[in-house]
Amino acid sequence: MNKVQLGSSDLHVTPICLGTMTFGEQVDEATAHTILDRSLERGVNFLDTAEMYSVPARLETFGATETILGNWFAKNPSARNKLVLATKVAGPARGMPWIRNGSPDLTPQDIVQACENSLKRLQTDVIDLYQIHWPARNVPAFGMVYFDPAKDKPVSTIHRQLEALADLVKAGKVRAIGLSNEMPYGVHEFVRLAEQHGLPKIAAVQNPYCLINRTVENGLDETMYRLGVSLLAYSPLGFGLLTGKYDATGIDAAEAPQGRMAKFASMKQQRWGRPEALAAARRYNALARAHGLTPTQLALAFCTTKWQVVSTVIGVTSVAQLDEDLDAFGTTLSPEVLAEIDKIRWEIRDPAL
Repeated sequence: MNKVQLGSSDLHVTPICLGTMTFGEQVDEATAHTILDRSLERGVNFLDTAEMYSVPARLETFGATETILGNWFAKNPSARNKLVLATKVAGPARGMPWIRNGSPDLTPQDIVQACENSLKRLQTDVIDLYQIHWPARNVPAFGMVYFDPAKDKPVSTIHRQLEALADLVKAGKVRAIGLSNEMPYGVHEFVRLAEQHGLPKIAAVQNPYCLINRTVENGLDETMYRLGVSLLAYSPLGFGLLTGKYDATGIDAAEAPQGRMAKFASMKQQRWGRPEALAAARRYNALARAHGLTPTQLALAFCTTKWQVVSTVIGVTSVAQLDEDLDAFGTTLSPEVLAEIDKIRWEIRDPAL
């Protein structure tokens, strides 16, 4: 599998990244290790996790995914040097009191301590890409539509957070830094302050990007392109909606497949659980079938056609799902199909923003 440079860093990653947030909740450790073995066997060199995983987030599984990965590295010491390992420090607690006692901030001290904890759980000496999972400042993320200045609160500045990340890089504990769930302003400020103060530049931003959420194309893509920052596209299958498995039943029916959306009530309350999101997914899924493709093939191939995307983060619960997803990346979409995709988007825009 070919590799691409991540931003201006010295990291080179495959265009497919194995996301691991199902490990520790939907996926037990033995199955997770089998999936990791298969992913490495098939040439994927990029793994992504986070301190708050697995998902849905809860106290009992905080850090569980990193621990599962660490145990796999301990069993397969040669694998660590073959892989680019990414993890994340959680932003302000957002209703999760087990994260730094519910702190509404993400301080430099928090960043350093979280990194130390992740290193221990992952049983490694260095994290290749260390990301801030969501901003500390007030932003319209995770399904929020509008920025509201009235919600601003005093939090650690981007400059102070960047200095903490720089300290981790200088100490050799982190090779490159990144962001997640960010906005154009945040990306620009991190880059501007890095250039102004001689601090590490962010290599990548990990944001949602799929057929039912293309908000990256509403300005963030230009920001990242002009600043030389790579996009890591997460939720390319729209939390399962773009696989077609909920087309017949929806997500609330008793006979709905037991994916994340149907299994966990908290998921249904998120942007992916909106009726408009499922209605849109059904249209794209029908388009796929009309052209002899599976919905999964259409959704994942779409990401590979886009110049914005450097690597696509996939999440699976079995080796069979992993193989299906990896095989789908070899799919070519015709100009006619791409035109139909844009036509649907023009009508319904981004219902899972």
